Amino acid sequence: MAKEIAVLMAAGLGSRMRPLTEKVPKPLVKAHGRSMIDTVISALEGRGVEHIYIVVGYLGEQFGFLAEKYPNVTIIRNTEYNEKNNISSIHAAAEVMRTADCFICEADLFVSDPSIFKAKLDRSCYYGKMVKGYSDDWVFDLDKDGFITRVGKGGTDTYNMVGVSYFKQKDAALIADAVLEAYRHEGHEQLYWDEIVDQQLGNLKLVINPVTAEQIVEIDSVDELAEFDPDYKKYN
Repeated sequence: MAKEIAVLMAAGLGSRMRPLTEKVPKPLVKAHGRSMIDTVISALEGRGVEHIYIVVGYLGEQFGFLAEKYPNVTIIRNTEYNEKNNISSIHAAAEVMRTADCFICEADLFVSDPSIFKAKLDRSCYYGKMVKGYSDDWVFDLDKDGFITRVGKGGTDTYNMVGVSYFKQKDAALIADAVLEAYRHEGHEQLYWDEIVDQQLGNLKLVINPVTAEQIVEIDSVDELAEFDPDYKKYN
């Protein structure tokens, strides 16, 4: 298998999970006794990913122990996390993205089924869960051949984003270049990095790697955390 790396995006404020995130960054919040980021790291290690880069910002010093716990983890600091959207985390990791096939993962996921990282990935893709009916979340439109034609908000009976993507080295480099180019223009501060991917779909051939909601759990609020782990019911 070709060399693979991973970039974990862990710089955000986690505002929707206050008060838990007032003193602890969201990826380090525990569910069922494990921090969310630890479930992502261990699943990536199970695949044999060679190196994992964690892009930190808010309370970033708290992630330092992970570089001691895991010898293949490097911390990258996003100094712009408080002024810019998550495009800034990809900007911070742009150079390492050129070096290998690359996973890009949100760090505040709970991976219940690590086997989803054992999938044979022949081309660049987003992991997605099928949602019936309308969703106002980030979704993917597909053409008749299964290639992604839109990455954006809102869609009906389609795959929803789950916070994991995978790019072959040339595609990861293309995205890194596009982010660097976006940085040259006013207004990039408010962009999500997935909007850059959407702009580059004409140069990419992205597909969906399907997963279920039970395999990888997105926890965005204290209420959702309490539903997933009853120990947190006292907070909602």
